[in-house]
Formats: sequence, structure tokens, C-alpha cells
Amino acid sequence: MARVYIETSFFSACVTDRSGEKIVGWRASSNEWWKTQRRCHDIFISGEVIRELSAADFPNRDKALALLTGLNMLELTLEVERLADLMVREKVMPAPAVGGDAVHVAAAVTHRMDYIPTWNVKHLANPNKRAHFAVICMRLGLVPPQIVTPDMLQELEDASD
Repeated sequence: MARVYIETSFFSACVTDRSGEKIVGWRASSNEWWKTQRRCHDIFISGEVIRELSAADFPNRDKALALLTGLNMLELTLEVERLADLMVREKVMPAPAVGGDAVHVAAAVTHRMDYIPTWNVKHLANPNKRAHFAVICMRLGLVPPQIVTPDMLQELEDASD
């Protein structure tokens, strides 16, 4: 089973009530993935996901937090903090290094995740960012997880489909 770190944008898409065409598609795709694919992978989150989803102004906070029940938790260690700081200094991820995208990526790298499914196409699932991210990881002797949109991470239950 692949080790998959799910960051906040996925859970946000699952529970959003926004009605734009793109976000409606993301919501449908995310909920379908959650229903059919999560059992095909070892799913992980971190305290950063909980922190972001717990914000007082986060829309549908309770529904989003309910999705986290029973998921594996990655520890936000000093190694994660240092890597997040480096990712911000190298302009791979936006500031701040103490939260957000930098922490998600650093946690996934440090804990050897295989994939990060995300709808954050500006900072994460962006070909330029992914290439820069891979170079930094290789310089450090680390294996970067593949950063993909959820619809790209599908395990086929029946190869005849």
C-alpha cells in the first residue's frame, strides 16, 4: 500500500459548499476518492492539517474535522521544522515556514510518504514547483513524494474497468 499524506485542500474540497464549476468538480472528485480509494492506501495527516481545519473561520469545520477520525498522525519533529524552513528559504514553498504548505511538504518528505494528493495547484501540484522541490530533495539525499491531484491517484480495483 502506498503511504499517502493528505493535506488540507483535499479535506476542504470534500466539505465545501461553494458552487463554482471547478470547485464542484473538485468536491465530487474528492468525495469519490475518499469513498473508493482511501482503503487502498495508508493515509496520514499531521497536526498542521488539524490546525488549519480547526481555524474558527474555516467553513464547515466540524464536517472537515470529522473526516480525520482514525487517520495516522505524522509527528512534526525538529527535522520537519528544519526542512520546512529550508523549503521557504529556497523559495520552493511560500512563507511562513512554521505553517502551511512548507510544513505539509516537509512532513511528507521526512516521514517518507509516497504521495501528496492536493488541490493546491499554485504551490504544490505545480510542475515548476514539483521540479524545484525534487531538486532540493535530491541535494539532501531525500526522496520526494509525488505531488498529484486526487484524481491522478487511483488504484484500480478491477483492471477490466
